[in-house]
Amino acid sequence: MQVWPGSAYPLGATFDGNGTNFALFSEGAEKVELCLFDENGEETRVELIDVDAFVWHAYLPSVQPGQRYGYRVHGPYDPANGQRFNPNKLLLDPYAKAVDGQIEWDQSVFSYTFGDPDSTNDDDSAAAMMKGVVVNPYFDWQGDRQPKTPYAESVIYEAHVKGLTMTHPDIPEDIRGTYSAIAHPVVIEHLKKIGVTALELMPVHQFVNDSTLQEKELSNYWGYNTIAFLAPQNTYSAAGGVGQQVQEFKAMVRALHAAGIEVILDVVYNHTAEGNHMGPTLSMRGIDNAAYYRLEDDDKRYYTDYTGTGNSLNVGNPHTLQLIMDSLRYWVLEMHVDGFRFDLASTLAREFYDVDRLSAFFELVQQDPVVSQVKLIAEPWDIGPGGYQVGNFPPQWTEWNGKYRDTVRDFWRGEPSTLGEFALRLTGSADLYEQDGRWPVASINFVTAHDGFTLRDLVSYNEKHNEANGEDNNDGESHNRSFNHGVEGATDDPEILTVRARQQRNFLATLLLSQGVPMISHGDELGRTQGGNNNGYAQDNEITWIDWSSVDQPLVEFTSVLARLRRDHPTFRRRRFFDGRPVRREEGSPLPDIAWVRPDGSEMQPEDWDSGFGRAVGVFLNGDGIRERDRRGEEIHDRHFFVYFNAGDEAVDFTIPTATASPRWEVLVDTAGGAADSPVIEPGGSVTVGAKALVVLRDHEEEIVESDPSVAASLAALTGTIDVIPAQAPPAELPH
Repeated sequence: MQVWPGSAYPLGATFDGNGTNFALFSEGAEKVELCLFDENGEETRVELIDVDAFVWHAYLPSVQPGQRYGYRVHGPYDPANGQRFNPNKLLLDPYAKAVDGQIEWDQSVFSYTFGDPDSTNDDDSAAAMMKGVVVNPYFDWQGDRQPKTPYAESVIYEAHVKGLTMTHPDIPEDIRGTYSAIAHPVVIEHLKKIGVTALELMPVHQFVNDSTLQEKELSNYWGYNTIAFLAPQNTYSAAGGVGQQVQEFKAMVRALHAAGIEVILDVVYNHTAEGNHMGPTLSMRGIDNAAYYRLEDDDKRYYTDYTGTGNSLNVGNPHTLQLIMDSLRYWVLEMHVDGFRFDLASTLAREFYDVDRLSAFFELVQQDPVVSQVKLIAEPWDIGPGGYQVGNFPPQWTEWNGKYRDTVRDFWRGEPSTLGEFALRLTGSADLYEQDGRWPVASINFVTAHDGFTLRDLVSYNEKHNEANGEDNNDGESHNRSFNHGVEGATDDPEILTVRARQQRNFLATLLLSQGVPMISHGDELGRTQGGNNNGYAQDNEITWIDWSSVDQPLVEFTSVLARLRRDHPTFRRRRFFDGRPVRREEGSPLPDIAWVRPDGSEMQPEDWDSGFGRAVGVFLNGDGIRERDRRGEEIHDRHFFVYFNAGDEAVDFTIPTATASPRWEVLVDTAGGAADSPVIEPGGSVTVGAKALVVLRDHEEEIVESDPSVAASLAALTGTIDVIPAQAPPAELPH
């Protein structure tokens, strides 16, 4: 076998059309061996002789795509000083672009003997280890172009590759649960129907299935246990052949882009699957433990843990930062993804101890010409001291707004003293984002996510029911801000079912009509349930998979029309915050861009916000007060709206103020259905908002409804006006 010196850059295994360059960083290594495996598992070792700036490298002209490989790194085994080299452990390349196989859990993958963490275990782990794969970087993108949807026009859909597609009857069985299933026309059609512009995939970086979960006959379903930051998860691939998951992933992205849907990856750069000092030696621990991981200053045998998973990546080390940045650029440039959601992002800001928004990681992202131009979404917390950082990330970042989730849940379940904060969250959370020059789109609004109750369970359970996880129901969040409306879980009581259905519509309507970027958790629009399990991380089964045989089709239609209402009206997706200033009009007195009103039609007063018992409020949205320009430089004007919220247990009559921008108002949305009896209302008239209900009014222009049957059909689907629903629509009474 010919071995040439090769190059120290790029890191990883890089096929150039003739052969493959291998490069591995290790500052503490004394010797590095590249290990090549044939189809029978036979190993050939190649010592890497050339070293530049701690990067060991070689070029092998005979190595082609599909070659499986790993490393053995020689050096001191001295845990007390943070060194854990052991050449008996086959190590996965941190830069592997594809991975073959899974870990077989036995003693060999651990560097110590069970029962004695300070001992040394020299069992060879090659047979039990997954291997890196040399990939073919060439792919026919067929002119693929990234949609680059502005944040203000985005609707994000958080989904799990397997959970979204595993039971869909129209997807061939042999591709369900895979990237190919995501690319199937029925999935794309559904996403487009409900207005999705970006699919946010839960972790697809290669992850490890924990041995502790396997012993319980469970698995790491969510995938927040990464081991290779450049490799797509191989179990999500339907393609045959070693390394073919890369091609399949690219084909999925290409299909979604062709439909105008962006791909955002949920990435886990805060820790790896190697865990704490009792964990296995799989990759970075054996390559250069002290460089890749944060170690305790007073005893380097132990790992600093800000994630609750055993370790934290050492983002204060330039080589670790390089790995993260190289990974991000690879997924954008080579895999064509459109953005990232950073799991426990506060950990990445802990350059030393405290969370620092000016840490090296954020500086690197800021100046990077590739990564800085895609969507960057932070989960702005971790479990360390001072880790809750909602509202404190740099200006180019957006954030999962946990305060939005909590406030909206509390408002609709009738908690006291929520009215004022509800108004803040509905209008983009200016209190969190305006002070540092960000706009409403900095807020990624959500009511539910993968972690916690589904939307249906949120209105069906008071308590978590996680017994299937095997932890005596001690895992998962206990304070869910949920309400079962009288019965815990499933019921056939029609009154309870009615209010639960209404509450689901309230949450979805609030989400899609709020300023900021809405994020829907997969299956919420379908009525998905996990039976009260609010921590389905280990349930790779029917508990977490969407049941496509039991779909709440009326809720799908409701979500679809609401998404279209948002898409068609920039009033609900402003790029700038409301300022309350009057807007000039050709006729009548100027009106502000936003005004909050009481049920009697008068303006809300400070004492109304602070009353503690307020449950009902209305808001006027002035379509002439957007004060923005479109892409052609023309001023944006829209229709005028009233949105009325009633979280109380009794219906409320709202009087329409007489000094409005329209002589008449029409009912667009009524989550309770009753307002449809009076679809057009005069100023000074009133609209009844049912108990726990939401009503949307739009200024009435009769010719629009009469000339646009699609609008009429939309109104019917939401208000129950049965005589204008086209034949292909679902039965008119179902949305209620």
